Amino acid sequence: MKVRKSSFSLRRLIVAVILAWLGVTVVPVLLLRWIRPVTSAFMLEARIEALRAGEKSYHTDYRWVSLERISPQAAIAVIASEDQTFPYNYGFDFRSIRSAVRAADHGARLRGASTISQQVARNLFLWPSRSWVRKGIEAYFTVLLEVLWPKERILEVYLNVAQFGRGIYGVEAAARRFYHEPAARLTAGQAALLAAVLPDPVHWHVERPSRFVAWKRQWILTQMRNLGGTAYLREVRQGP
Repeated sequence: MKVRKSSFSLRRLIVAVILAWLGVTVVPVLLLRWIRPVTSAFMLEARIEALRAGEKSYHTDYRWVSLERISPQAAIAVIASEDQTFPYNYGFDFRSIRSAVRAADHGARLRGASTISQQVARNLFLWPSRSWVRKGIEAYFTVLLEVLWPKERILEVYLNVAQFGRGIYGVEAAARRFYHEPAARLTAGQAALLAAVLPDPVHWHVERPSRFVAWKRQWILTQMRNLGGTAYLREVRQGP
């Protein structure tokens, strides 16, 4: 009798933990489908690091704008640079993952193969570190985003929370900082340069592009044309 009661209590505890986990993860993700994020985990982490280092001048430049007020060139540039299968995948690009793993097996450095959805999950909810635990939680949040948000919302949030420089978050803040224009007026070349620094926005600079960043900008422009330009964004609206 005691064994049965103990087993029942354990099941109740497991169910309670699962429900609590779903409550603290699903509800915020669902709400953020309509509510703009006030900040992100990466912004908070950068702010904490600056405080620890005593950098009193550090400032977070984050300006939210709707997708309609962002140049389509910026949208197609980040897709061309970061996730060309974005309209069709379900949050994971398994072909890119396999390619990265094969390259690592042959001695190359293991490169990232994260989709835009994975990057949104990471930037909004997770801490900037590399571990299997974090990867697992990232995958979980990626699935939630793909299930609960349309592709247009994922792209909108990405363009607003992606880091383009130290303390610079979102394409609106980046456009005004580097080009003194709103994001709505970004040209293809400007958008491609912003996208070129996304993998490492702290060490790669829009205002002082290295030879590699300049090459990456040209590569992104070529990929934008190969995708069909901004007409490719119709696929985003339709979704997978």
